[in-house]
Amino acid sequence: MELENIKNQSFLQKTIDDWQAKAEASLKGKKIESLHRHTYENIFLKPLYIRKDEHPVPNYSGGSDYRRGIYPLGYLTNTWKVAQQLTYQSPGELKEKLHAALENGQTAISFKVSEEIVETNDSLTRVLAGLYHQYPLALNTKGWHSAILNVLAKMAEDENMTDKITGYMGSDPIALFAEEGAVSREFIEEWKKDINKFSQRFPHLNTILIDITPYHNGGANAVQELGIAIAEGVHYLDILQDGEMDLNLILKKMVFQFSIGSNFFMEIAKLRAARILWNRITELYTAKDEARGMVISAETSTFTKSLHDPYVNLLRAGNEAFAAVIGGVQYLHVTPFDSLTVTTPFSERIARNIQLLLKQEAHLEKVIDPAGGSWYVEELTSQLAEKAWEFFQQIDSQGGILNVLKSNWLQHEIEATYLKRNLDFQTRQQNMIGTNVYADINEPEPNPKPRNTNSFFTNGTYSLSKIEPIPARRLSEPFEKLRRKAKQLEEKIGTIPSVGMICLGEIKQHKPRLDFMKGYLAAGGLKAVDSNPILTLENAKQFVLETPTSYFCFCGTNEQYELAGRNILTALKSEFPERIFYIAGLPEIEKQPQWKSLGIKQFIHAGTNCYETLSDILTDMEVNTVEETKA
Repeated sequence: MELENIKNQSFLQKTIDDWQAKAEASLKGKKIESLHRHTYENIFLKPLYIRKDEHPVPNYSGGSDYRRGIYPLGYLTNTWKVAQQLTYQSPGELKEKLHAALENGQTAISFKVSEEIVETNDSLTRVLAGLYHQYPLALNTKGWHSAILNVLAKMAEDENMTDKITGYMGSDPIALFAEEGAVSREFIEEWKKDINKFSQRFPHLNTILIDITPYHNGGANAVQELGIAIAEGVHYLDILQDGEMDLNLILKKMVFQFSIGSNFFMEIAKLRAARILWNRITELYTAKDEARGMVISAETSTFTKSLHDPYVNLLRAGNEAFAAVIGGVQYLHVTPFDSLTVTTPFSERIARNIQLLLKQEAHLEKVIDPAGGSWYVEELTSQLAEKAWEFFQQIDSQGGILNVLKSNWLQHEIEATYLKRNLDFQTRQQNMIGTNVYADINEPEPNPKPRNTNSFFTNGTYSLSKIEPIPARRLSEPFEKLRRKAKQLEEKIGTIPSVGMICLGEIKQHKPRLDFMKGYLAAGGLKAVDSNPILTLENAKQFVLETPTSYFCFCGTNEQYELAGRNILTALKSEFPERIFYIAGLPEIEKQPQWKSLGIKQFIHAGTNCYETLSDILTDMEVNTVEETKA
């Protein structure tokens, strides 16, 4: 009887207004509109999505527009390959590490291709021996495409294994041009000949790579990445067909490589939208259905990784790997958390195990398109696809991907996006734990790995046309620069550079702004030295006298500032004219000129540019230290 009653129960139908009212109740007086925002892709995000936001399309995994994946049963029948890119100091170390990785969960042969491994006699042969026909390859060959393919061909033909080689071994000339700031027609012609030469010799090996990583690391948003990917794909389709290669064979040989950033849902939608766009292109080229699915290799982003507090990179990489898998990739590399310094066997193992956890603990290889049907993800996917198509058309209208690189139009578009990201990061509108928020000033200064500045095109083999390169960037670099400056200053003065906190009133009155300032200053490697509660002018004078710094900041409520702060500041500035004073918070606009006239250098609050403020303080400290040393 009780079971029957439960079956007969029904829930009241809730409207969007009901949900908004519930949300606003938790916002403590704010309207739900306060949660609306625009992304760097200029996509409007709402806090609530409902069924009417969905734009139904006939869809299923392995068909339709391929947004839901390229295989009917998803990872149930075609799980993604664990393709960790191994680093090494010598060919012997690489061989040892590759065998160990394959024994412990790696499922594809993947490593950073270097000049040493290519040009040292038989190095590549020794590394790949016994493995290349047992495991799929996942190699970005960069500028050594021809050399590596020839080595592989010799090995495979000697052992009669050419039809056993799977995976991908490819390079992207245009991405290489964007990285290095030079265009070579000769290099592209050589690349085309290799694609033609090896397309039949390796029937199951993909040799055409479209690498979007350089654009991502330059600061591009998802719309730009997608538009560039499609534009590159179209360019290669056109030039290879001019070389009389069959359209469907070209498509079969293509792999798209994306970096996966930290915006979880945006990255899922990016991969889904990429397949929609490529399906639209291949339909226009009248390709066969079986050739239209986009094969995707992904890696977690280096743009989002930080030198400081490197263990937080574990969380970032895990989040990005999760998004990549939900998005439906075929190959995945997870960046080790210490990849910016010296990568250790421990970090490489943890990076590989993130993928194994997603497979075996989160069971992601047992669900077909877990994001499918989400009103939010589906709407985001559709918007991304349409905006990326418009960006692709902008590229196409200017003559294609090579022309927009030669004119520097694309570089400037990406630069503009990066500057927006950078400004949000500097003003802490976008946070990175351990870098611009919750920084640990007692953390030892990390020793960053030097960037590889060697250019493949410096050997004089090819004639070049110079273009503006797209530099590899990381979002955390401005604050890392401040931390280095603070550490250098500490070495000169023998202590962590500091700012004194003049704490007005009782703890409950000054603590909120004191805590804000401690976090704010730590982002630049500066220490906040807080006073006892300042209740009298004598308390303040004593603190300034005893604190070995020339920089002080008032912390308290606006009421405390008016009741006591003004008089204390006037007296301190009179007695200590060389000291520099700040205020935590932003007084009412009509009172700001008065504070400035009394000697306040700056109001420090959530809206100020944290990077610029801290940079000014550190630069001023450096100048004063030099002058004191001379004196």
